[in-house]
Amino acid sequence: MQDARILVTGGAGFIGSNLANTLAADNAVVALDNGYLGTADNLDDGVEYVERDVLEDDLPTDVDAVFHLAALSSRQMLEDDPRQGARVNVEGFVNVVEQALDDGCDTFVYASTSSIYGSRRDPSPEDLDIEAATGYDASMLGRERYAEYYSNFHDDVTLAGMRFFSVYQGYGGAEEHKGEYANTVSQFTDEIANGRAPVLWADGSQTRDFTHVSDIVDGLELAADHEADGVYNLGTGEAYSFNEMIDMINEVLGTDVDPEYEPVPIDNYVFHTCADSSKFRAETGWEPAIDFEDGVERVCEPYLDE
Repeated sequence: MQDARILVTGGAGFIGSNLANTLAADNAVVALDNGYLGTADNLDDGVEYVERDVLEDDLPTDVDAVFHLAALSSRQMLEDDPRQGARVNVEGFVNVVEQALDDGCDTFVYASTSSIYGSRRDPSPEDLDIEAATGYDASMLGRERYAEYYSNFHDDVTLAGMRFFSVYQGYGGAEEHKGEYANTVSQFTDEIANGRAPVLWADGSQTRDFTHVSDIVDGLELAADHEADGVYNLGTGEAYSFNEMIDMINEVLGTDVDPEYEPVPIDNYVFHTCADSSKFRAETGWEPAIDFEDGVERVCEPYLDE
């Protein structure tokens, strides 16, 4: 995107700030955030920061494109307060889209989730049968259904729902502010670097399609550039176990910290994820540039410099 005015909701958060900072090199970017999971410290000087909530009226939606990343973005958040989770994740989405449509915006890219696929070792395509196993899943499926409605009801309006797979960057980036909600790669690296044993559920053989945030940012921008419409997977298609991740971290850091194992404390735990992103690759040419080994090295690098 170039010479556009862009709104990024959740723009001071982990993914949002990476996206806003990247887009600001060639565009006028407004990062809107309520400060819950984001901080203005994540943003470069070239990004306009607006501390607002997606449930409010009179939002800065007079833009060429909206990237809607604001969400209560974990299962536990919606278990703790399902009503607020639905308000933020569904009503907040509708509120932003309605205001932007009124202001003439016709390009939307928004965050969804891969957790709706449940536990699968095989790569998951978008046309799988899906279900809402958690309140978080339900809220993101609600977004997708509303996006489908808007796309069908309004001519020339596109809404691309991006189903993210285990996005990470590391505490050396913009993840540290998320604390316990940060990706396991970041949390486990920080624990091992500081001599603490990371706690893994079950036997550590569960797998994730770990996708570096810079590849996610590239995908989000391409979705807007290509006026993508519908739902798309955004993941590498390669899955690694938690045990493999721990071994990689120890190797890069030159440490020898063994994990501790505990029983899985929740129902409907997702043991395996892997993306089939062939649909998005075919439509946009997107290819992930950072493999997991390189990504782990990037996460570990700040600790090696200390």
